[in-house]
Amino acid sequence: MLGTVFNIFRIPDLRNKVLFTLALLVIYRVGFHIPNPCFDQNKIAEVTRHRDTESPFGRAATYMQIFTGGTLDKSSLFGLGIMPYITASIILMLLGEVVPALKKLRQEGQTGHKKIQEYTRYLAVLICVFQAIMYMKMLGQFIYPGMETQAVIMGIVAMTAGTIFLMWLGEQIDEYGIGNGISLIIMAGIISRMPWAVGMLIENVDLTVAAPPGTIGPAKLLFLIAAFVFVVAGAILITQGQRRIPVQQAKMMRGRRMYGGQRHYLPLRVNHGGVMPIIFASAFMMFPPVILEQFTRIERFRNSGFLATLQGALRHDAFTYNVLYMVLIFLFAYFWVTVQFQPREMAKNLRDSGAFIPGLRPGRRTAEYLETVMTRITYFGAAFLSIIAVVPSVISILLGIPWIVATFLGGTGLLIVVSVSLDLVQKIEANLLMRSYEGFSETGRIKGAYA
Repeated sequence: MLGTVFNIFRIPDLRNKVLFTLALLVIYRVGFHIPNPCFDQNKIAEVTRHRDTESPFGRAATYMQIFTGGTLDKSSLFGLGIMPYITASIILMLLGEVVPALKKLRQEGQTGHKKIQEYTRYLAVLICVFQAIMYMKMLGQFIYPGMETQAVIMGIVAMTAGTIFLMWLGEQIDEYGIGNGISLIIMAGIISRMPWAVGMLIENVDLTVAAPPGTIGPAKLLFLIAAFVFVVAGAILITQGQRRIPVQQAKMMRGRRMYGGQRHYLPLRVNHGGVMPIIFASAFMMFPPVILEQFTRIERFRNSGFLATLQGALRHDAFTYNVLYMVLIFLFAYFWVTVQFQPREMAKNLRDSGAFIPGLRPGRRTAEYLETVMTRITYFGAAFLSIIAVVPSVISILLGIPWIVATFLGGTGLLIVVSVSLDLVQKIEANLLMRSYEGFSETGRIKGAYA
């Protein structure tokens, strides 16, 4: 392993790519320490230190911090993170399935892809402006007196420019660095919060045999370590897992030579939707508690027993909440597969290239088979995603650990870190093998697990 790391820096081209990527990620983290002008940063830090993190709004804000990589104790230039661009990409991706003009652009290859990227940037700017306005309203009480107008205008412009700059950093990493730039920026934001979570955990650790209540004793600590290893191993397994469909290439005679006849595989990922089902389900489950909390502040509904029962059922530690959360993950997993996985297109491409699945006729029968297989393996992928997603809540309830600390034991953040890390390792390994160096694994190239 150590020799592989040395090999990375022996190759000038690969070394320059790695160092360039690290330098841009450092710039990304530095931007979070540049505050927006006209805001009293000390007052913001004082208020956020005493905020209620268990309230619906506090949990929603904490959840967003995981993705942006920032904190609520300062008004930062990169406070919106890269999420507006991700949101715009998802919106256009979904619209591409229902809007004929966008669907046609997707089929035009590289030219259409560049046009869709241009639309994505424009939509990301609009989302940035909207989110920055909401952010300014939330921090309106911390503006220095007499500078309200200047603070709002400069804040909107600065935060929008910050997100656009992050988009540019991601594109530069894609072109001159190594790995997916946007994914690496998101991963860097998540990892930057992990030392803080580990620090909070260490503060509550008591290694004495008779550990007092409210602290983490030796048994709880060992359980936490085992749970973390299990979740990471499971995340790697579900990320790499794939079902390989055998595909036979038809034989063709050209002159006196015979071509084709090779047998290869069509890999279908078990977790085809990645982390998107958890992101969609988490975003959807944020709104009901926040809306119910706003209703309870109205005098007319303040003493409503029905609202109180419903609010209790939708608490993060309630059984009903977690069951609904898991059901939504299943629904969004199948929804994402329906949107992204096109069995008819795959069957058509196989037929046009002279390939077929043994025992199946090309065309409609092949498409039906691929759809059936993907439906079955998506069930197992969605089930594992559901387990990983509820691990933080279960750990928080059973061991009394703060939810924000337990989120690093599972859920969206850990899945993103694992999937992006695996993608980065595979790309570095491909560069090493291309130059006749050994990869990270002594037994050969890192491959996906398959059934």
